[in-house]
Amino acid sequence: MTRLLERSGLGEETCLPPAHHYIPPYRNMEASRAEVELVIFSAIDDLLAKTGISPSAIDILVVNCSLFAPVPSFTDMVINRYGMRPDVRNVHLSGMGCSAGLISVGLARNLLQVAGRGAHALVVSTETITPNYYVGKERAMLLPNCLFRIGGAAVLLSTSRSRARFRLARVVRTLTGAQDSAYRCVFQEEDGEGHRGINLSKDLMTIAGDALKANITAIGPLVLPASEQLLFALSFIARRVLNRRVKPYLPDFRTAFEHFCIHAGGRAVIDELQRSLGLSDEDVEASRMALHRFGNTSSSSVWYELAYIEAKGRMRRGDRVWMIGFGSGFKCNSAAWECIAPARTAEGPWAESVSRYPVDIPEVLKH
Repeated sequence: MTRLLERSGLGEETCLPPAHHYIPPYRNMEASRAEVELVIFSAIDDLLAKTGISPSAIDILVVNCSLFAPVPSFTDMVINRYGMRPDVRNVHLSGMGCSAGLISVGLARNLLQVAGRGAHALVVSTETITPNYYVGKERAMLLPNCLFRIGGAAVLLSTSRSRARFRLARVVRTLTGAQDSAYRCVFQEEDGEGHRGINLSKDLMTIAGDALKANITAIGPLVLPASEQLLFALSFIARRVLNRRVKPYLPDFRTAFEHFCIHAGGRAVIDELQRSLGLSDEDVEASRMALHRFGNTSSSSVWYELAYIEAKGRMRRGDRVWMIGFGSGFKCNSAAWECIAPARTAEGPWAESVSRYPVDIPEVLKH
């Protein structure tokens, strides 16, 4: 565990739930519900306070959490807490992995398309780690203990441009689960001693790379300028004619986006995407700093990264943002946004720490 932590890219301010502060950790239902309420109710309270919207004005509610699905559901808990209308459309997504946040955004968008003008959709993304601490000895199943931390985000979508800060341009989903290796590369199971945990395959980065290639092939024609698309097409034709002796052309996605929010799944994930997409250190700074400050917060990590970019004052009107999420199944999902009105202040998760970032993250961190 110590060696894994030293190489994880996480800092010393990340948060574990109270139940994990004990040896051994306790993972009962009461502690799990307490974490849920702490995270999602805090996120929703903050959103309602900032937007001034009433819970009764919410028409659609989508909550995603992969590894904890109690009865009543997360959406039931939110509806009960805030006294929402009895006709609110609500969905609790579980088992969808770390890319579920972008799946939720896509689902909310689809529901809004058949809702009335001015309708509001509340999307809440989190992962409850209290009941999922692995107590065995399998190295591949210990890694999630080192990476995953408490985190959550609440996002408000609407069919009205009034007070909107971003416009959702595209959501592109890629699923490679038809392949057995991809299906099992992030797999919840029990080890030989009956301890339940998440097994991360040694082929995870290769599978993630293949899923990314499929996703960028789908999103590329939708967002890249004509010049980049032409270069890619010429490269493809040359490879077909010359029997693949021509190196494939990697489109420069920096011509389509000013900012990148790459799922902070771990140091290796960020390194691989930086290499695969030809991004600079500044392009992936938000992802590395979110991993260092908050850890892997699963589906909400891309929102911490967006908040970092805004807290640094780097967002400008008209800037385009590419969110990339990876998750079990195996999935690679993308969302493209355009900034309408940048945040005026650094309020949010980075309010008390952004002045200390970026920080240098060594290959091996000695605590």
